[in-house]
Amino acid sequence: MQLINSQKSYGAIPQALHWLTVICVIAGWLLGQFMDAFPKGPPRVSALWTHMLLGELVIAFLIARLAWRIVDPPPPLEPTRFGRWLVVASTLGHFVLYALLVAVPLVGIVVQLKDGRALPIFGLGDVLSPWPRDHETAESTLQVHEVLANALLILAGIHAAAALIHHYVLGDRTLARMLPGAPGGSA
Repeated sequence: MQLINSQKSYGAIPQALHWLTVICVIAGWLLGQFMDAFPKGPPRVSALWTHMLLGELVIAFLIARLAWRIVDPPPPLEPTRFGRWLVVASTLGHFVLYALLVAVPLVGIVVQLKDGRALPIFGLGDVLSPWPRDHETAESTLQVHEVLANALLILAGIHAAAALIHHYVLGDRTLARMLPGAPGGSA
């Protein structure tokens, strides 16, 4: 198993950070969508706590991913018949994905704090709100959080579809490079 990136594929560490982020984003989005389905009281409190923990993990994994990219640059993009246009689209798509991976949890944190509630940090302790409770602002900020979360999920879906197109239509190794144990991936 190759831990670091090579010229042909991503190493196990960036692969793990990528897929852990995927799991956290999907699980967090699902919890957010179905939060009201949990009975009031401890079940809903636990669901909200888990939702916030997943958002904190997304930020932690993103910081680790960006730090890893500095220490161990990713392999070059696979050449395709679309040339420069695909490079620009890929770069822009990744930039927006990273921006949303930061924005969604940060806006969620603002919702929690503007509602006057403490923010649990990885279950280790709470950060008290520096602001007075403003439920109206918290509600409008929650709407922004939801829109950004939906945009993140849509863009992640486009990202996944593009990887599948690379694999099945263009026939390159873009997808395989990020799959553990796949031919052309980390081995």
